[in-house]
Amino acid sequence: MEAQASGSLKLLLLEWTEFVALGIELLAVTIILISTIVSTAIFLRGFIKGQSRVAIYEAYKVQLGRGLLLGLELLVAADIVLTVVLEPTLANVAVLGILVLIRTFLSWSIVVEIEHRWPWQQASRHPKSDNSA
Repeated sequence: MEAQASGSLKLLLLEWTEFVALGIELLAVTIILISTIVSTAIFLRGFIKGQSRVAIYEAYKVQLGRGLLLGLELLVAADIVLTVVLEPTLANVAVLGILVLIRTFLSWSIVVEIEHRWPWQQASRHPKSDNSA
């Protein structure tokens, strides 16, 4: 009887964890989608108003990058939850490691594109003016 209750509790925990991970993934996709829509709307408004194309392009690129970075971080969190809690086998941990490496590379690429520096380098003391804040 106790083993059956323990099994039911474990199954409930696994289902709840899958639900939480799915929620984190949906949040990540929602953030990426909303940031893309908002960034594009701001870009188009600036373009229609006749603002400097270089300035609105740079602002657009930064805003899109920030949304993507946040979304990627949340996707990594969801992968960690799924791998560690659900099935921490060597194969799953290896797949998680590969996913984290790929997403880390993507994050670094976005940081380089946005900030024109490597993530481990200090930011310039005289940053460009950024009207997106």
